Amino acid sequence: MRTYKVLNHTGDIGIIVYGSNLNELFLNAGRAFFSLLTNLNRVRTSLERTIVIKSANIEELMVAWLGELLYLFDAQGLVFRRFHFEKLTDCGLQAVARGEHFHPERHLIKREIKAVTYHQVSVEHKDGRWEGRIIFDL
Repeated sequence: MRTYKVLNHTGDIGIIVYGSNLNELFLNAGRAFFSLLTNLNRVRTSLERTIVIKSANIEELMVAWLGELLYLFDAQGLVFRRFHFEKLTDCGLQAVARGEHFHPERHLIKREIKAVTYHQVSVEHKDGRWEGRIIFDL
């Protein structure tokens, strides 16, 4: 099953991410986000970070999840490629992200992402699978 596809959006970029369950959807969203930034095959998993987020609904949770990953990249120079969810509901999550500090000699930046937006955000369960749509400001 396809895990995500990239959407070209005027001045921005987006993804449609898929999962057989909510856990897989959020995992694939995290991986898709970092694959927009760099080559995931070059990211080692020597560092572990616990992420806890609460939100009002599932769409807000998706934006907050990817927003936290962007913050960790921008503020702390962290790139991740593996995720494990210890808790995941419509209104919150606790995840362990595995990756490493960004190394410019090994991690080529494909594009700079400024923000995760609420524009056209959606998270839906349809036809037996989960699907999310997220637009990023470049």
